[in-house]
Amino acid sequence: MTALSGMTDAGIIRTLGSRVRQERLNQNKTQVRLSHAAGVSRIVMNRLENGRGCTLGSFIRVLRALGKLDQAGLLLPEPGISPLELARMGGRVRLEAAGGRGPKPARSKGS
Repeated sequence: MTALSGMTDAGIIRTLGSRVRQERLNQNKTQVRLSHAAGVSRIVMNRLENGRGCTLGSFIRVLRALGKLDQAGLLLPEPGISPLELARMGGRVRLEAAGGRGPKPARSKGS
């Protein structure tokens, strides 16, 4: 498995596109057949597979058509609530970030 953390954004897009291509070939589907099943154009399929990217919506439709949408959850698993944070908050669930830890956003002149 390729470690994505050490890759550039473009490298990650190329890797994901290559994986989509390989899965499509493993399922013996043409780009045209998969694009129709996904509801995207063949040009979108070509761009995705060749590492030129596509919209997130198109990527989701392609994964669904490949039967791999559930694996998209592995990209960003549900984080859950930290037991330590929950105890510190007295059992209340955090709904907002407290701020103060990162750089402050730039204020517009009208503020």
